[in-house]
Amino acid sequence: MGIIQNTLEQGLIYAIMELGVLITYSILDFPDLSVDGTFPLGAAVSALMITRGQSPALALLCAMAAGALAGGLTGLIHVKLKVRDLFSGIIMMTALYAVNMHVAAGSLRMGKANVPFFSTKKVQYATIFENNALTDLFPAWLEPYSVLLISLLLVILVKVLLDLFLKTRAGYLLRAVGDNETVVTSLARDKGSVKIMGLMISGALVALSGAVLCQQQHTFEVSMGTGAIAMALASVIIGTNLFR
Repeated sequence: MGIIQNTLEQGLIYAIMELGVLITYSILDFPDLSVDGTFPLGAAVSALMITRGQSPALALLCAMAAGALAGGLTGLIHVKLKVRDLFSGIIMMTALYAVNMHVAAGSLRMGKANVPFFSTKKVQYATIFENNALTDLFPAWLEPYSVLLISLLLVILVKVLLDLFLKTRAGYLLRAVGDNETVVTSLARDKGSVKIMGLMISGALVALSGAVLCQQQHTFEVSMGTGAIAMALASVIIGTNLFR
């Protein structure tokens, strides 16, 4: 039972990343390889803020902002510098590796790229899964399932907000730029700006997933994003084929 529960927890956390990759892969038709760098970026920002005593919810928002910035830079490299989509993702992924190393080893002054922040008797780091408000909210019999329930609520919230956005005018433009860029241009809209917006949303969701995983595991490793894009693409392909 413990293995099944742990699998569900991990799957729900990674599902947020898959929603971000769904935007680039299925909607924008953009092979964004920067996911391998954006995912640990969100974890690094979350670890940085939590170890500095900041709110875990604020850490998630800052991680999303960092991910959106990384996605926007990927879009700028592709749109403004005319670099091919595949190469722009690789460039940003390589750059983010150095950034993540700096955040972990430099800003945290740990002297290494592995930042564990397990709660101890001396220091009690609050996370979205372990805090005083959560202790009062869940009854004793639900506490073993708190991580699973919070992860499920986060996924539902992200999915509902994403669906609502895709039904707006900006959301329809985002869909159109992946299917037929000429339609967007005929509507007097800059297709490049729409692509950048989509990449920013995708980066924010990927970074959010990394931040949530960081708080759930109480640690950050600069290599935790290795293979993230392959796993996310596999999940998107399986999901879109099974649930058409």
